[in-house]
Amino acid sequence: MAERSENTKRWLALMVLCLGDLMIVLDNTIVNVALPSIRQDLGFTETSLVWVVNAYMLTFGGFLLLGGRLGDLFGHRRLFLIGIAWFTIASLFCGIAQSQTVLVIARAAQGLGGAVVSAVALSLIMNLFTDPADRAKAMGFFGFVMAGGGSIGVLLGGVLTGTFSWHWVFLVNLPLGVLVFILCLLLLPGGRDEGTHARLDVGGAITITASLMLAVYGIVGGNEAGWSSPRTVLLLIAAWVLFITFLWIEGRVHSPLVPLNLFKLRNVSTANMIGVLWAAAMFTWFFISALYMQIVLGYGPMQVGLAFLPANLIMGAFSLGLSAKIVMRFGIRGPLALGMLLVAIGLACFARAPVDGNFWLDVIPGMTILGFGIGLAFNPVLLAAMSDVDPAESGLASGVVNTAFMMGGALGLAILASLAAFRTDQLLAVKVPEMMALNGGYQFAFMVGSGFAFTAALLAFFRLRAGRMSTEVVQHAA
Repeated sequence: MAERSENTKRWLALMVLCLGDLMIVLDNTIVNVALPSIRQDLGFTETSLVWVVNAYMLTFGGFLLLGGRLGDLFGHRRLFLIGIAWFTIASLFCGIAQSQTVLVIARAAQGLGGAVVSAVALSLIMNLFTDPADRAKAMGFFGFVMAGGGSIGVLLGGVLTGTFSWHWVFLVNLPLGVLVFILCLLLLPGGRDEGTHARLDVGGAITITASLMLAVYGIVGGNEAGWSSPRTVLLLIAAWVLFITFLWIEGRVHSPLVPLNLFKLRNVSTANMIGVLWAAAMFTWFFISALYMQIVLGYGPMQVGLAFLPANLIMGAFSLGLSAKIVMRFGIRGPLALGMLLVAIGLACFARAPVDGNFWLDVIPGMTILGFGIGLAFNPVLLAAMSDVDPAESGLASGVVNTAFMMGGALGLAILASLAAFRTDQLLAVKVPEMMALNGGYQFAFMVGSGFAFTAALLAFFRLRAGRMSTEVVQHAA
């Protein structure tokens, strides 16, 4: 009886961990639907609006690996609770923000809390479920909930923004955060976690995050200040110096945030390059397509949320095991290359969407193709990142490629949003009507994003080593 009760408690604890991490996943998609409303209410420019997304992504990506190290040192349960509390409080400040500065700072704080929660959630699941069969089931359930979070996010964002206001896409985290915190206290084992003797690579986390933030700030402001202006040049030089400093630190510290020797492995380095390019394309899709549908086509937030639904449902279906079966049958190279090619085609569909676009002809085809492409490629790119490393380092390799996703998304979004604004300004200068000029900027950004995805497809096909993955490795990644 006691054993059955303990087993029930573990599965309940898994549901609570999934709910906590679901908050983080929701925040990646729920905000996109609210972006036009935030822009209008707080007076963001089209280029500065990217900071609502990038402030979150930069701190999330910069501190994702560091969060895992903190969990090893001070206890995963303790860090999970701290992360949930931090994220919830930051969500409150996002929800009550009445200025651009407060919202962006609060979003950066959200990213830090989200990094800690995401970094330790998987470790807690691994500790809760030691039996391989139970662990595989638990990881499959966790993966399904995370994939479904994208669908829930876009729908919930549309409902909350359309029914109430954009503030509620953040305030909805408050009851969830409090509930998760209380249930974690009741269900997660309270014993003291054994820490490691690894030192924290604080210098690495600070230098890479600061480098990317300066780079994004320089890129976002380049159109307004001028690309050859002292401000832009100095910001980009400072970003480069900090990045070199980061590499220098990583090559010398005992426990680096990102072990550079991982990148000597061909599949690992290729998977990370693909991750950067793919994330740049994918985050641009979320960001710019939401603006296109609301500003150009005049859709309401709920309609935008429903428009994203097909892609997210398709991605969720792949996460239920379809992707793993495809990898077991065909290996990682073919599905990854095909998936990225489909992403490129989906973005190219949006690149031709006109000002008077039709939902069924100009929106749904691109959304559907992108859903298949991302669903097909997501598992293989993670598996590629782990295929060359020892099993003991697979978690670290997975963390590195996830960090590459976040950083690639932040930089890519900044670059493509700036290119969109630059193209719009060019068209306005030759007297093109305002809405056509705006749409012309979006089309240009979609086309460049399509080029990123096509480059990733080429890298996957020509640089990845072929081979089927073992069942054990596939289950670990899923």
